[in-house]
Amino acid sequence: MDRLLLDSNVVVYLDQNPGRVVQRTRDRIDAASEVYVSAVTGWELSIKQATGALKMITPVSSLVGALGFLELPITIRHGEAVRTLPMIHRDPFDRLLVAQSIEEGLTLVTSDSRLIRYGIPILHV
Repeated sequence: MDRLLLDSNVVVYLDQNPGRVVQRTRDRIDAASEVYVSAVTGWELSIKQATGALKMITPVSSLVGALGFLELPITIRHGEAVRTLPMIHRDPFDRLLVAQSIEEGLTLVTSDSRLIRYGIPILHV
């Protein structure tokens, strides 16, 4: 069974336009044994909301609970793992998601095709 980590963009899609997530990806999310949303996603989306760059219909914490997803905390180990990543992507939020994916053995669900260059399992939306 799949163990998935949702990128922030996927959380926004599920909140605002679930049809933007292709059916085969929605099926994999529905069938996954574990689906995680990282604390870094809550942080990133809160910053975007505070600056007016994003309006969420549902708060991330409520969305995670309503959809039966699991929260993935950020650990020191996750932070240290970022140090070993090549500078393929400069976004600190995405870099932490990649590190968490590696450290926890999770497939990252994302629309960002640049992240595949890290050699991690990716499920595209």
